[in-house]
Amino acid sequence: MNFFYVLNGKIIKQILVIGVAAFFTAWFLFIGNTVQVPVFSTKDGPKAIYKGEKDVALTFNIGWGDEKAEPILDTLKEQGVKSATFFLSASWAERHPELVSRIAKEGYEIGMLGYEYIDYSEVEEKQIGQDIAKAQTAFKKLNINNIKLLRAPTGHFNHAALKISQRYGYTMVHWSIDSKDWTNPGVRTINQNVSKAKKGDIILLHASDSAIQTEKALPLILDTLKKKNLELVTVSEMIANAETKTSEIK
Repeated sequence: MNFFYVLNGKIIKQILVIGVAAFFTAWFLFIGNTVQVPVFSTKDGPKAIYKGEKDVALTFNIGWGDEKAEPILDTLKEQGVKSATFFLSASWAERHPELVSRIAKEGYEIGMLGYEYIDYSEVEEKQIGQDIAKAQTAFKKLNINNIKLLRAPTGHFNHAALKISQRYGYTMVHWSIDSKDWTNPGVRTINQNVSKAKKGDIILLHASDSAIQTEKALPLILDTLKKKNLELVTVSEMIANAETKTSEIK
């Protein structure tokens, strides 16, 4: 009888150990997955958009370079794409007014990517405001006056950046699908990254010179989205037509 109780005690102890180990394993997996999901809003405060519920939005960041933006615009035109959102660095826009004008004339939406390539989560509030104001002035000089969307230059932002962007009248926009095209992993890999897209996703692409494979990947991406019956819209259309999603900054 004593042996019976000792044996069960060991079993119970083993079960407890296994249970605790399973709990922490699940917790670490949860945390790992959570870290990969961007966080975009302050509680009861300004919010950043990273996803909607209907359609998909192609977004292109352009921060620098002289060669890749035009071929990407050519490809979009050839493929009959009428809805896309370009987030432009104002310093780039100043150097390429003809391309800014073309983006606007061809009906694509223009969002702001700040002025300089600075991390909004690591600089003082004053510097964020100065960067946004400087970009705002630059776009006005280019007769681009109705910008409502802002994307942090490096993709990183915090409570302060959200509040300042709202103060200047902009909605902060992130993304839910990262093509990782700027790493130049290969055309097929870029397409595979985007192929995860579903209704409501905002897709990040680049038209800067560092993304040398995006132009060739675009036809594949567009074909993939078409096969999934996903309609392309601008970010503003997504915001207007569907419930958008945010996550709280912890």
